[in-house]
Amino acid sequence: QVQLVESGGGFVQAGDSLRLSCAASGRTSSIDAMAWFRLVPGNEHEFVAGVSWSGRSTYYSDSVKGRFTISRDKTKNTVDLQMDGLKPEDTAVYYCTASRTSAYAHPDYWGQGTQVTVSS
Repeated sequence: QVQLVESGGGFVQAGDSLRLSCAASGRTSSIDAMAWFRLVPGNEHEFVAGVSWSGRSTYYSDSVKGRFTISRDKTKNTVDLQMDGLKPEDTAVYYCTASRTSAYAHPDYWGQGTQVTVSS
């Protein structure tokens, strides 16, 4: 099993920045990729960004490309999401996920989520 714990959510104004962090523990040797999703209106999980376990490959949704940056710290087993230029439509619960394959969009493990609220 893999455990994921997110931190760094909060309440900000439009245009501000936030940095989310996700700490992975347990059987991290089984992880091939990690990603961030967010829960949007309609209770759907929307893919935000993904990174390979090596950190060499990254992928972003069109809605955040150019504003968000995902990165992996191998020494700490963490994955961060730097969010710049936040917009009110970025308001959501953000979830850290881990996959046993390179398929970012189909995670095997989920964190508990952290709330991000962006006020206009």
